Amino acid sequence: MFAEDITNEEIKDYPLVQFAGKVFIIDTHKKVEDFAGLLKNQQIIGIDTETRPSFKKGANNPVSLLQLATPSQAFLFRVNLIGLPKPLVEIFENPEIKKIGLALKDDIQILKRLNNFEAESFIDLQHYVKAFGIKSTSLKKIMAIIFEQRISKSQQVTNWDRPELTEAQQIYAATDAWACLQIYRKLNNQL
Repeated sequence: MFAEDITNEEIKDYPLVQFAGKVFIIDTHKKVEDFAGLLKNQQIIGIDTETRPSFKKGANNPVSLLQLATPSQAFLFRVNLIGLPKPLVEIFENPEIKKIGLALKDDIQILKRLNNFEAESFIDLQHYVKAFGIKSTSLKKIMAIIFEQRISKSQQVTNWDRPELTEAQQIYAATDAWACLQIYRKLNNQL
């Protein structure tokens, strides 16, 4: 099966993997309409969010970015600019579309602050991996345990509210949502 846990020391020797598909930046309501149709036809998508870090104790910033991924495409919704439009709410409320992520309770709560919705068919990998004997709860470690590959977390504490996302930020954000999807698909094939 899989190892229960892994150390950061062990992970550093694994080859680096990142999302290599097409990344779409969605920063207008017109683009939401254009791309939401593609996502509504998916049966399963990876999900993650990014928030501009706060370095003051007790201070929290609103969510900046919502990432949704298919195996070959990543959609980066600049929710700091467009909010959470109705087509995205419809995806979140659709029980026919599985949304796979990590630590989803917090992500769902912060997204509901933008536009309330009934969360349907969200699968949190932190709970899902336990059925496979995996004790780790970090995306980096779960990815390493299952694929013997490492993902970079170097962009995690960058400014997600900046006017233009850097290429490194785009790849990082796409990789996080895509990795959740890859993990779920691999584990699902083990059943």
